[in-house]
Amino acid sequence: MSVFFQVAYLFGFKPWDTGVPPPELVALVEGNDRRLPGKALDLGCGTGTNCVYLAQHGWDVTGVDFVARAIGAARRKAASAGVSPRLVVGDVTRLTEIGLGDGYELLLDLGCFSSIPDEGRNAYVRGATAIAQGGAVLLIFCLIRRAKPPRLGPRGIARGEVAERFAPGWEMVAEQQGQPVREYDTAWYRLHRR
Repeated sequence: MSVFFQVAYLFGFKPWDTGVPPPELVALVEGNDRRLPGKALDLGCGTGTNCVYLAQHGWDVTGVDFVARAIGAARRKAASAGVSPRLVVGDVTRLTEIGLGDGYELLLDLGCFSSIPDEGRNAYVRGATAIAQGGAVLLIFCLIRRAKPPRLGPRGIARGEVAERFAPGWEMVAEQQGQPVREYDTAWYRLHRR
């Protein structure tokens, strides 16, 4: 899967990068039940759209992505917006090993978890759990695979997989069906760290 994303960024093919923060994040940052700014982590931050948005709203934000070209684009985007999120090239299945620290109050994932090969997902969950403070929010958007997963692109997750994998350290607070994307169904999940 890493080769797919390396090549996609090389050729500028990034349909997942809308350039605007999703309404679900905006509601969490600016809505009626907004969270006060604190320490945030964007997992699989890509070109940094959401890192910039969070920084503009007072969050101390770190973005991590394993594609150096994406982090380079994120740095340029942040500089042109006049904000300074911390942007790190790193593997989200090794969160405790790449020097991100801990105490995160908000973790955001827009499709990263559902792009990780199945065998790396438990390591991702362990790392996210370890660096999140008690009461933290994890806002996660996932591609949900249908009966026959596509041959190219992200594998997607199985229905119920987020609740099952995150159950030991997180409470599922909300699950909302999203709009289908090509060969996938989608969903937004909101979890709270126990």
